[in-house]
Amino acid sequence: MAAWHRVAAEADLAENMPLAVRIGDLSIAVVKLEDGIYAVNDICTHEYALLSDGYCEDGKLECPLHQACFDIRTGAALNEPAEVPVATYQVKVEEGEVFVEA
Repeated sequence: MAAWHRVAAEADLAENMPLAVRIGDLSIAVVKLEDGIYAVNDICTHEYALLSDGYCEDGKLECPLHQACFDIRTGAALNEPAEVPVATYQVKVEEGEVFVEA
């Protein structure tokens, strides 16, 4: 059963700078973009690497290992070597606190 988990203060997020968070066994990358805050699974689907260690630009999160890119909003794999999307999670902000549903 999914529940909302506080993961950060909104003020702690810098635009295009992924923040690694853990919710139980889940590794999640939280990213603030111009149009909102998004959360995706932090593990690259091509080979084990933390996407939060990668580079984010134009709504794309690049894996630091082999440069596979994922759409932050949808989780879609945008280029090889990744072919499988990453999971996405719902995000809400209440009173300056960021919550992820997982």
